[in-house]
Amino acid sequence: MKAIIPAAGMGSRLQPHTDNRPKVMVPIAGKPILEHISESLFKAGFDKISVIVGYKKEAVIDYFSKNYPGKFDFPVQKEMKGIAHAVLYALEDVDEPALIILGDTIIDLDMEKLKDPKHNVIGVVRVDDPSRFGIVETDKRGFITNMVEKPEYPKSDLAIAGAYFIQSQRTLKFAIEELIKNDVKTRNEYQLTDALSLMMKTGESFKALPINKWYDCGTVETLLSTSAYLMSLVSVNEGDCENCKIIEPVYIAKGAKISNSTIGPNVAIGKNALVADSTISDSILNDGAELKNTCTKHSIIGYYARIDNVQSDYLSIEDKKVIVDNTKRV
Repeated sequence: MKAIIPAAGMGSRLQPHTDNRPKVMVPIAGKPILEHISESLFKAGFDKISVIVGYKKEAVIDYFSKNYPGKFDFPVQKEMKGIAHAVLYALEDVDEPALIILGDTIIDLDMEKLKDPKHNVIGVVRVDDPSRFGIVETDKRGFITNMVEKPEYPKSDLAIAGAYFIQSQRTLKFAIEELIKNDVKTRNEYQLTDALSLMMKTGESFKALPINKWYDCGTVETLLSTSAYLMSLVSVNEGDCENCKIIEPVYIAKGAKISNSTIGPNVAIGKNALVADSTISDSILNDGAELKNTCTKHSIIGYYARIDNVQSDYLSIEDKKVIVDNTKRV
């Protein structure tokens, strides 16, 4: 069964960590965001995944072609015109189902539950500020009666959680083509919510599936909280630790070397990273990063960055950046 993951965007809110890679390739808990999503799909029986790529597409294509040969294809979205526009590149003209899941969201759900033999299904979650999301209204049976993208005056607090199971790829393909033909946009983009709403008007039924939680990966703050959630499920320490205090959960990759340091909780350390005489919590250190004589938390340190003698929280350090400073707070 087919799954579709829109993953063409840059992720400007995650800069500088997306300067050299698309958002879906930013690592959390030891793997790219997209790999966490893909593994959950394989586990649920989706054996073909179309990843719509665009910005820095080679990073996605090279990684997944090498590590999962034959399991992915990579349609290219050349212009960023919205999620519906992206999904159209992967839809086939067949009456077969497909799952669509956004490439920047980790969902606390067994993907198997989205499959339904008769109805289209949309994952939903209650939110405090519905105006920021696509919103659905439901009847007593849980069927969706209306859906609106980012309404100014929401009539429901049930937000679309970025997971959609569609019974017919052909039907959705036609709906999106109608949006584009008639230039129907919301906030200047072709929205998937608008296409699904058009399907409802032609008689398609949709069920709302409540989701416990979703974990966004769109900002530094939410990326760190999502990383912490994933490590809470499985704490891993395969590094070389000497005279260290490890406070779980952590992810410490094989090849990492740590000495005379306190690590954790909620710290992910990549391959061949080096940490010495430091205290780190609630942070991500990417492959090859070096931290010495440093105390930090709520930070993301880029690939092969080098930090020495820094006492500061909320660091967001680009790849290969060097900061050596024992007097100034960064």
